[in-house]
Formats: sequence, C-alpha cells, structure tokens
Amino acid sequence: MLHLGDLRQPARAGAGRKGPLPAAAVADWPARFAELARAARDPRLQHFYAAGTVAGDTALQDVPMIAIDVETTGLDPARDEIVSIGVVPMDTTCIRSSASRYWVVRPRAELHPESVTLHAITHAQIEAAPDLADIVGDLLSALAGRVVVVHCREIERAFLEVALKARLGEGIEFPVIDTMELEARLHRAPPPGFLARLFGRRTAPVSIRLADSRERYGLPRYRAHHALTDALATAELLQAQLAHRFSPLTPLRALWR
Repeated sequence: MLHLGDLRQPARAGAGRKGPLPAAAVADWPARFAELARAARDPRLQHFYAAGTVAGDTALQDVPMIAIDVETTGLDPARDEIVSIGVVPMDTTCIRSSASRYWVVRPRAELHPESVTLHAITHAQIEAAPDLADIVGDLLSALAGRVVVVHCREIERAFLEVALKARLGEGIEFPVIDTMELEARLHRAPPPGFLARLFGRRTAPVSIRLADSRERYGLPRYRAHHALTDALATAELLQAQLAHRFSPLTPLRALWR
C-alpha cells in the first residue's frame, strides 16, 4: 500500500513508455486498467486488470475496498522482500474479517535478525512457506475489482511491483487510498510565521504512524508488525477518518492516488 497525464485516450497515453506510469499521472484509472489488461502477458494479471476499478467520481459509499499490509525483510524494495501479506475486504461501513486472507511467503532475500524481532516470522516458518509466485493468483483475485487501502503507499505498492516483476516478468499498477497520507493532510505543519522564525520557535511534528493515528480516533492499540492485524488496523483507521472528515457522498478522487 506503488503519481498528471490524461488517459482518456489510452492507446496514446502509454505510447513509447516503458514501466508503470506514476500513479499521480493517471487521470482515469478504469481506462488505465483496460489498457493494462490488453498489455499484460501473465493471465493472473490479465484477470486482475480485466476486473476493472471504479471511476474517480464514484461516491465513497459505493466503493468496494480492500486493506492490505505486507511485512518485509527490510525497507529497501531493491534488496529486501515480502515475508507476509494480509488483506481485509471492506467498505465505508463494514469490515469483512471473515473474508480476510493471510499468507507467509518465502523471500529470496536474507531474513535478518532485526526483521524477525519485528514481525516474529522465523526461518523455520519461511522454509516451509511457498514462494510469492505460488500465491500471487490468490492475492490478485482478492484484490480484483476493489480499491486498495494502505498505510504508507510507498511500501505496499513498491514491494509488490518489484516482487511481481521478479516473478512474472511484469509489475503491477493500481490506485490506493493511503491512510497515512490522509493524516498528513490534516497534521502537516504550516510554514512557521515571522515571529516563530525570529525566535526559533518550533512545533513538534505530529506522528502519523499507524498506532498513533489510530489513538487520535480512540481506536484500540493492536500488536504491530503482523500483516493481517495491520491490515485490519488500517481498515478501521480509514473508517474512522471517513466518519470524522468526509461524507459518504465524497467522490473517490478526493482520497485516492
């Protein structure tokens, strides 16, 4: 949870370009998905894109969503890899925990002691786990037709892009609602005024980490760094953000990137 050209003419929008479009460059995600469905070679990606996505003017109350979290061997997508994935289907009023999915996968990168301490996935667990290539069809089927919800899009989108490119020979594109970015909009500090600069006054930044953001909405504290729990925590945070700051009729384009 991977950014301004107009893709209303998709045949021309991708001409002469290699690799994914920056997400902010996509003005029309349904048209982009149609273009990607025609271009994808792997049948699992073809199915994912063919399922389409809702348009940016869709009211939030009508948007099917899915929260996702990944745990990794580190923070660098070029060197580190995914070790677990959790997904939880949701919408603005309901979190479908019974339909959630969780996978532990075997990374090709080394599992460092520091990462084991964080996510508690051991060498023995990953030795018995499948490669991400073996579960990617199930993962893409779970995501298909839903808008992805993450807390920090640079992690989920980047790691999935690199992982799929290494295994399928092609990456992935999708829009996201980023609960961290929504918190940043609210708590981003304005530039200091003249007197503050003159006297060196500084305001401590507000934390937009998942647990701290949830606390501001009165949500309970969960164990961190478990992919399924963090996906659930992200889903609950988005529902709280929507209830406090948006209308059910707010268009999706106001949130996604």
